[in-house]
Amino acid sequence: MSLATLRLDYLPTTDIAARAPVWWQQVLGVVGFSEPPRIDRAQVPVTASMTPSLGAADDLCEVWRVSGAPGLRLENGAPTGSLAHGEVHYRFCKELLFGSVTIEEQAFDHEAGAADDPLSRATIAAYRKIFDVLERTEHRHLIRVWNYLPEINREANGDERYRRFNSARQAAFRSSGRPTEISVPAACALGSPAGSPISIYFLASREPPTMIENPRQTSAYRYPPKFGVHSPSFSRACMLSGSPGANLFVSGTASIVGCETLHHGDVDAQTRETLANIEALLREANRMVGSARYSLDGLKFKVYVRQPRDLDAIKSALAERLGAAVPIVYLRADVCREELLVEIEATGEPAAA
Repeated sequence: MSLATLRLDYLPTTDIAARAPVWWQQVLGVVGFSEPPRIDRAQVPVTASMTPSLGAADDLCEVWRVSGAPGLRLENGAPTGSLAHGEVHYRFCKELLFGSVTIEEQAFDHEAGAADDPLSRATIAAYRKIFDVLERTEHRHLIRVWNYLPEINREANGDERYRRFNSARQAAFRSSGRPTEISVPAACALGSPAGSPISIYFLASREPPTMIENPRQTSAYRYPPKFGVHSPSFSRACMLSGSPGANLFVSGTASIVGCETLHHGDVDAQTRETLANIEALLREANRMVGSARYSLDGLKFKVYVRQPRDLDAIKSALAERLGAAVPIVYLRADVCREELLVEIEATGEPAAA
C-alpha cells in the first residue's frame, strides 16, 4: 500500500501565495513566524508561532504538505466557534493530520468560579479541543506539538509561567485519558512577546509513532520536582517508522545533560552541546531501526535565539558542523529555562529519500 509522503518546506510567502491550485490541494498547513502569512486561509490552516525571524528569513513560512499516495484526498476541518476560545482549524488525509489553535489568554480572565490562572485554563481548553479533533477524525496519535506562549519565563501567581503551562498540559492529558510519559509526542515550548496569543500547532497520525529518548538526558517527563510540580509531557524525539518523507521529529533541544543546564552564559558552548544532544538522538534512532538512516545533513532546523546579539556566534558554531546547504531558520524566542540561550529543533527524512 502506498502511503502519503509528508514534506516540510521553508518557502517565501510570495512564493506560496502564487502556487497553482494543484499544489495547494496537497498542503496540510502553513505557519508564519512573527505573524500569520497573508494568504487565503479558507484553503488550509494558517497560523504563526509569534516568534520573529532573525536574519534573512523575514518572509519565510513553514509549509507542511503531503504527496505520493494514489487518490490522495485532503479534507478540511474549519473552526465553527470563537477562535479566542480555542477552536481548532485542521486538515487531514487518511494517515496524517495537521491542526492549529490560537487562543487569547484574556478570554479566560473572568470565568466565574475558576480557581486556576488564565494561562492554565486557556492551555487546558486548547488541548481538550485538540484531543476532541483527534478522536473525531481517528488520528489519535500526536506526533509533534509546537507550543508558543507569551512571557514564558515570567513569574505569575507564585510560579513561572512555563511551569504552570506544564501542569495544565499534564492535566489536559490526564483528563482525556492520555499518558503523560513514555507515549507522549515530541514537542517544544517557547516564549513569544508579551501580548501575543497562545499559539499551538500539531501533527497527528492514525498509526502510533516510535518514541525516542536521549541516552545523554533524563527524560523530560521524569524531571525531579525542582524543575516544577509537574514534569513536561513530551518525548525527546519520535519517528513514523513506516512513513516516507519527513518522518523523524526532534523536539526542542538545548544544552542540558542529565537534567542540568551546562555552559551558563556561553552561547557557543551551549550551541555545540545542543548539537551533541541531537547527534545522540540520531544515533539512538539509527540503533532502533538497525541502519544509518538519519544524519545531521538530512535534517531541517529551526533555531530559537534568546538574545539577537548571539546570532552570529550561533551561526558560526552550526556552520562548522552543518555546512551551508542544510536548511536553517533562526527565530527570536525565549527558551524554557532563563539560563538557556539557544534551543534547536529538527525534522528529518531517511537517507534513502
